Amino acid sequence: MRLDDYNRIKQLDSKKVAESISVLPLQIRQVLADAGSIKVPRAHGQVAKVVINGMGGSNIGVGILKAVMSDQLKVPVLVTPGYEVPAYVGPDTLYIISSYSGTTEEPLSVYAEVKKRGAKIMAIVESGTGDLQRMVVKDGLPGYVFKPAHNPCGQPRFGLGYSVFGIMMLLAKTGLIKVKTSEIEDLIEALEFRNEELKPQAAEKNNSAKKIAGKLFGRQTVLVAAEFLAGNARALRNQFCETSKNFASYLSLPDLNHFAMEGLANPAGNKQSMAFLFFDSALYHQRIRQRSELTKEVVKKNGIEVVEYQLTGSTKLEQAFEFLQLGSWVSFYLGMLNQVDPVEIRWVDWFKKRLG
Repeated sequence: MRLDDYNRIKQLDSKKVAESISVLPLQIRQVLADAGSIKVPRAHGQVAKVVINGMGGSNIGVGILKAVMSDQLKVPVLVTPGYEVPAYVGPDTLYIISSYSGTTEEPLSVYAEVKKRGAKIMAIVESGTGDLQRMVVKDGLPGYVFKPAHNPCGQPRFGLGYSVFGIMMLLAKTGLIKVKTSEIEDLIEALEFRNEELKPQAAEKNNSAKKIAGKLFGRQTVLVAAEFLAGNARALRNQFCETSKNFASYLSLPDLNHFAMEGLANPAGNKQSMAFLFFDSALYHQRIRQRSELTKEVVKKNGIEVVEYQLTGSTKLEQAFEFLQLGSWVSFYLGMLNQVDPVEIRWVDWFKKRLG
């Protein structure tokens, strides 16, 4: 398939994934507009730690935020998805339940126990009929109930403007981080500008997302990032698997230098089946930048394809969303090359049905 065949793209993308990706700036703008109506008790900022429970698309945004704002967060932020409540959760904990749909069983299952522990609880959920929204109303939980007006495909992994900035807004309301509206406005403008060269109507010769997808087609991709972009790599891993129906994994620098390089030699088919996609940044520590270049040499010496992208945003936050935007489009175009419906999650749906 040719990625400049716009008619074929529209046939495969019948649920409007491309539109959801393109309106990421509008999602962020909506959160900014909604922020004024959100009230958070002062006590919710007087905590020793923040714990967030969410699954899939409702937790990958948290990973992005945790990584990109690690130098600003005043207390540790821990992501603990699942059915268990860690022993350290108590009255000094801000516990955020994150479920885009409001029906995700794992985070909902812990509510009674977290409440019993005396933790300070908030929620982030779309408006609708989900159990989590009913809890918000019944128990008067503070949080962010949003109307996903700018996610026409409906999939949480394409509503990250809501989940990332929703959590950011809630933490800013507690005083645990500071958010500058001017920086967010600059970010939105940059995303809108870059979207013009990444959207399906933009020709492949000038479209970096289409070019990257073409190089990765037919290969299992290993995503490589570092420091404040590590959360982005994890998020993009999810998008590759679900949107592209193309298996991917992720590694972070410098950790991978201490174990992963020796595994490149085998199986022998790695040379044909694998590709490494590096996301580089001038904002990385100088030693990380040096490690990235040397790691690419090692990968190439093992006969494996190396694809690289240099992020250009002027701040960590801008680069994180540049990464998110580009990666979303790459996963979309890789799905087009694989000729799959980017919304369909056949095996996830099968699994949920069998699990009951």
